[in-house]
Amino acid sequence: MGFPESVLTKDEQVVLHLHPHWKALFLPVVWFVLAAAAVAAVAIFTSLAGIGILIIAAVALVVVIVVTVWPWIKWRTTHYVFTNERVIMRSGVFSRSGRDIPLGRVNDVSFSHTLFERMLGCGTLTIESAGERGQVQLTDLPQVEKTQSVLYELVDADRQKHTFGDDDREALVNEIKNDNA
Repeated sequence: MGFPESVLTKDEQVVLHLHPHWKALFLPVVWFVLAAAAVAAVAIFTSLAGIGILIIAAVALVVVIVVTVWPWIKWRTTHYVFTNERVIMRSGVFSRSGRDIPLGRVNDVSFSHTLFERMLGCGTLTIESAGERGQVQLTDLPQVEKTQSVLYELVDADRQKHTFGDDDREALVNEIKNDNA
């Protein structure tokens, strides 16, 4: 399931759209390979025929669905979307949950990763926001350092857009002078 573009506002643009790091799928793939190998081994090395092989295959199929397909579906339905207006988090298969953090409410962005996560290129991004809910942690985020930099740039651009600076003051003074002349 892709990210629904319908949740975006009229002028909002997606800058980054991420899923959790692929390492979340490593163990399910191992389970898939082990289940396939077990079925093949039973078929080759035992005297089970017909119905016995089908029972083993059916059990392996259930195991594959539970420990392989389900984690993949959860991975595909978890979205971390960074736009020019907010950070959007959505997750869930049957029931969905989500959280949006407007860029204007972001106070601090930090990341951390272990040596292993660093080798894989992932980590945890912590976004501290103003309000009741405090901070949110996005775990197993791919390219966490790059994502932190991009988010910092987005927050800075949002603040610049909503800040009244010297250029704005001069433009306002000139506009008032021209209106009075």
